Amino acid sequence: MRKINFFVIVLLATLFSSTGFSSPSLSKNDTGKDVLTLQKKLYVIGYEITELDGEFGEETQKAVEAFQRDNKITVTGVVTNATWRALKKAKPVKGRSLSDLKITKPTAKISNVKTPAAANSKFVSNGETFITAKQGEEIVAFAKKFMGVPYVFGGTTPSGFDCSGFLQYVFKQHGINIPRLADEQYLLGKAVKTSQLSVGDLVFFSTYLPGASHCGFYVGDGKFLHTSSSKGVRIDSLDSEYWKPKFLGGKKITI
Repeated sequence: MRKINFFVIVLLATLFSSTGFSSPSLSKNDTGKDVLTLQKKLYVIGYEITELDGEFGEETQKAVEAFQRDNKITVTGVVTNATWRALKKAKPVKGRSLSDLKITKPTAKISNVKTPAAANSKFVSNGETFITAKQGEEIVAFAKKFMGVPYVFGGTTPSGFDCSGFLQYVFKQHGINIPRLADEQYLLGKAVKTSQLSVGDLVFFSTYLPGASHCGFYVGDGKFLHTSSSKGVRIDSLDSEYWKPKFLGGKKITI
């Protein structure tokens, strides 16, 4: 049995270090360098990955599900913060070398976002306004195209969204990278009164957990667009009997 490849340890330490580690949500049919990083990590810690192609297919999903099951994480096949944190702590298995696997696509040609906006993709910082009022209207108009898409726990694609996955997906299609979870997204923008919100700003709610646990886009007239756990992507009123007592606040992200 061979010794652990030193290069593998250095590579994974860099990829999953506290300074270089990020927590992008990944699910089936995603592609990109983040998926490639996931595949490398799964392989060296002992899971069934036969090739490094940067494509989240059946094989990668099954490996993720097996890892989640082994680590007592809710088995969804979707990689979110809890799974990333567990992957970061997992140790390589002796005898596993990335050189044993076939890389079927050059990593330089893999893109995480299949839109023209990807070339100008930017990350936003907490507390800042980062889109114009016009962009806010365009983003909401785009988001409305997904009305009726069902709710899926951990969902980040048009086949099914959860609330924060919906926001992250819509922004990503416009070249803007925001955090994955509602409580992280709550740190974006500036807290304002509801009367100061513009189309495209964000609204947050405290539902099943204290603090921000649900989110959506403000669409004007006291209404918001979000992914309801019971009815999927829809528009509701902030003043409704259900949502009004759960309203945590609005965050202005439009300039």
